[in-house]
Amino acid sequence: MIIKLRSNAEQAQVEQLINWLEGQGIQLYFSEGDTYSIIGLVGDTSRVDIELIEALEIVESVTRIQEPFKNANRKFHPDDTVIHVGDATIGGGTLTLIAGPCSVENEAQITEVAQRVKAAGATILRGGAFKPRTSPYSFQGMGAEGIDLLLKAKAATGLPIISEVMDISQLPLFADVDILQIGARNMQNFNLLKEVGKMDKPVLLKRGLCATYEEWLMSAEYIMAGGNKNVILCERGIRTFETKTRNTLDISAVPMLRELTHLPIVIDPSHAAGIRRMVRPLSMAAVAAGADGLMIEVHNDPERAKCDGPQCLRPDTFDEVAADALKLHDFCKKELHQ
Repeated sequence: MIIKLRSNAEQAQVEQLINWLEGQGIQLYFSEGDTYSIIGLVGDTSRVDIELIEALEIVESVTRIQEPFKNANRKFHPDDTVIHVGDATIGGGTLTLIAGPCSVENEAQITEVAQRVKAAGATILRGGAFKPRTSPYSFQGMGAEGIDLLLKAKAATGLPIISEVMDISQLPLFADVDILQIGARNMQNFNLLKEVGKMDKPVLLKRGLCATYEEWLMSAEYIMAGGNKNVILCERGIRTFETKTRNTLDISAVPMLRELTHLPIVIDPSHAAGIRRMVRPLSMAAVAAGADGLMIEVHNDPERAKCDGPQCLRPDTFDEVAADALKLHDFCKKELHQ
């Protein structure tokens, strides 16, 4: 349920309404705009008398929300959420470039890639320390040592870092990681979602391989219900009947999610296609659709990469893709504001 307050609402009356609602065991979610304020009600609102609330002088309107996701719902939070991490901004009309190798392999590799992607315009460094792999015989990542190397690359470049956490037991190792990534395979690992919901750092939530928009947003709701409102959604391709690409990038996710939620939306073209030459066109499509960011895999020696080499861009190629993406983003912003 959403209660929209009048712009001239007296604070004493607002507090009286708030106390009454909280007394009924309702969780409240506040959003203040330039001309109005909204109180979102989360919980069992079936006992709340809409007509009684509508009769109050301070109330402009009351609306029941049918969607099961409340905190992530744009109706609760009309303005886009903007997340700040170090010097990086995600959302709010910016195009954030997140780049780095699929997995951290050694100090020289991650530091060199970090320096190169920063020079090209990336503002967040990605790198996997723990890697969920389909085969138990594939490289599983360097673990805690990989996080240490990411932190060294951060110290060398100043870039905030993002890395994937796979299990609750790993969370203590991520104390100094700036953004936690929840991978596609863990999108519905509800115990993990609840734990990161108790934390005060941003979470990038990737879409599950076969997840609907509502299932994806409900996973975000698990995090937000715990108190952590800094959630970033990442479309990374879904499983379809097509076999020419690793996955199928659902570009329609960007405009659809823009209607459904206020959370920032990032596209991962590397995992979507699994093919290096596809990364640039998919990146351009994502920018044109209005994505808030791109998450691109970059490796200084893809042929010898221990993980996902065929989809990793070389630094020189990333330079070109980043430049083109930023130019297209600027062009689209100008066109929309004319």
